[in-house]
Order: sequence, then structure tokens, then C-alpha cells
Amino acid sequence: MKPFLFLGTRAEDDVAQQEYDAVLAGTGLRPDELVRIRLEASPLGWIELEDLSGIILGGGPFNVSDPDDAKSPVQRRVEAELNDLAIRVVELDFPFLGACYGIGVLGTLDGGTVDRTYGEPIGALPVRLSAEGAEDPLFGALPEVFDAYLGHKEAVSRLPGSAVLLASTDTCPVHAFRIGRNVYATQFHPELDAVAICDRIDAYSAHGYYEPHEQESLKAAAREAMVTEPVRLLARFVELHARP
Repeated sequence: MKPFLFLGTRAEDDVAQQEYDAVLAGTGLRPDELVRIRLEASPLGWIELEDLSGIILGGGPFNVSDPDDAKSPVQRRVEAELNDLAIRVVELDFPFLGACYGIGVLGTLDGGTVDRTYGEPIGALPVRLSAEGAEDPLFGALPEVFDAYLGHKEAVSRLPGSAVLLASTDTCPVHAFRIGRNVYATQFHPELDAVAICDRIDAYSAHGYYEPHEQESLKAAAREAMVTEPVRLLARFVELHARP
């Protein structure tokens, strides 16, 4: 099988490793079948798509809606590299699944808008598939309503013109969409379990996702949530797109 590529942007080694390990577990792939590049650490370089089965992009602290003068040189580099890759991926309809940060990467293409209108606090919420989502080859593996872990400052307020809406919450109209047949973005995190989201709550305590006094209550609520379905997206993505 041609390997899949995992792209990460998290600077914290322990959180980055936990994210990669969670995606490995969810996909059922071995490390040699899920090659990793940490974009925050080094430039992406040229990616030969013909050598891959697909690409999975993880989340991270970068927001495309951050003011330009607040973006670090690393963030600006990563955004430019991922924008170039996204254009290629969409043109070729190459299998791509972007979780959380994928919304920022794909959501600004083709007239789409990503801004701070529909941010949601860290936690678990019910996600509902659209009619198209229920019929989608990837998202159709999920129930029509399922709980998912999330937490984001920005979201899509206007879909790219070529995108198909797949899922929403009551507080965020665009939680997943597809461009073409094989290019996907989710706002929620399919890889997260209760332990991992609690670790991220701790790791990003100074990033403005919540008030300091909320830290322990957010973790307690996350532990009580029943989030079991979203991880199925990862195995289904591999099942659909693994190439010999």
C-alpha cells in the first residue's frame, strides 16, 4: 500500500505525539504507513501526490483569521505552504481529510470565508449530518447525530462555492464539508478521546480558548461526554483511499 501522509502543526512535542498516536490508532495504520511531517518544525517542501494514498491534516493553534500582524513567520509560512497544497489537492481531487485546521485551509478557497462568527468553546456537542452527509461515502459511516469533541475560535461563515455541506451543530452551521469527491474538512476532532482532550485543555491554557477558572470544569465535562463515533471517519478514510 502507498503510505498516507499526516501533517501536524503543534509545537508541543507531547501533544504532537499524542495527536499522531491517536490518528495511528484510529486509522489502524502502522507508522511506516502514516508518514508524518511536522510543519511547525520545518518547511513542507514538494509533496509527490502520486506516491501517497491520501493526506490527513491535524489541528493546531494557528487560525487563518488571526490579524496578519499577529501571525508569526512560522504561521505565515505554514499557511502559504498548505494553501499551495490545498489548491493542488482540489485540482486533482486527491484524497484529503483536514481536521479542525482543515477548515481554515480549505474554507477560504473558491470564495469561502473563515472568521470568528461561529467559534465554539472546548467540549463535546451533538453534530448532525446533512442529507448529503448521510449519503456521503465517508460521513455515511457515522450516525446522523453523534457527539464530537471540538473547540475552535474560527469557523466557516460562507462555504466555498464548490463545497457540499456535510454536518453542522446548533451553534456552528459548517462542521464538515466536501469539495469534489475526495477532499474533506471537519471542524470537530475525529481523533480525540477524553484523555486527549483533557491534555489539550491543559496544553493550550494560555491560548485564549477559555478563561483560567474554567479549566477544571471543562475537563470534568469532557470526561462525562460519550464520544465514540467520530473516530470511525479515520478508518473509513483509509478503507476508501488506500492504494496499492
